[in-house]
Amino acid sequence: MKIIIQRTARLLDDYFKVDEAIVSYERFDGTMTPPIRRLCFERGDSVAAIVFNRDSRKVILIEQFRYPAYTKGDGWLIECVAGIIDAGETPETALRREVREELGYDIDRLNPIATFFPSPGGSSERVTLYCAEVTNVGKVASGGGLADEGEDIRAVEQTLDELREGLEHGRFRDAKTLIAIMWLLNRPSAFSRGDAGTAHG
Repeated sequence: MKIIIQRTARLLDDYFKVDEAIVSYERFDGTMTPPIRRLCFERGDSVAAIVFNRDSRKVILIEQFRYPAYTKGDGWLIECVAGIIDAGETPETALRREVREELGYDIDRLNPIATFFPSPGGSSERVTLYCAEVTNVGKVASGGGLADEGEDIRAVEQTLDELREGLEHGRFRDAKTLIAIMWLLNRPSAFSRGDAGTAHG
């Protein structure tokens, strides 16, 4: 379907970017819309993973302060490990870096879940989501995030039953984490036996 971009402009050029566009696009009946102003929040693509320790049979999530969430209530969220993909990185390379920085583990095995737009009406960000499997011998650092980036991250270990209970009681409020938990809980027999991995890192 036809799209006409009349002009674009960058309104904010900081750590995050905001672009303005005047666009027309083809309607489903074949006619064109009048010129419409649209804004795009550009923060880069990101990668995330729910981390499963095959030795302890537990999922490792993280807890940290999120100022934007604080503006709507409690700012401490329990989430998957996640981070922005830097220039020149693949999603897998970025994820391995983030898991080591935030949890101190080297990833043993990766299972792709999905790539999706968390907020396509306002942002161009895509999230590539995995289940990352680790083992006790892969614990090579203390984790906790990068102090020079203001990170203060706490690991949260939960069994599959605890995840299910938390889901039922609305304890998880981050979208990528909800997607990952529901994906994982849909495969309980595989992850209870430790033979879930199909993609090796």
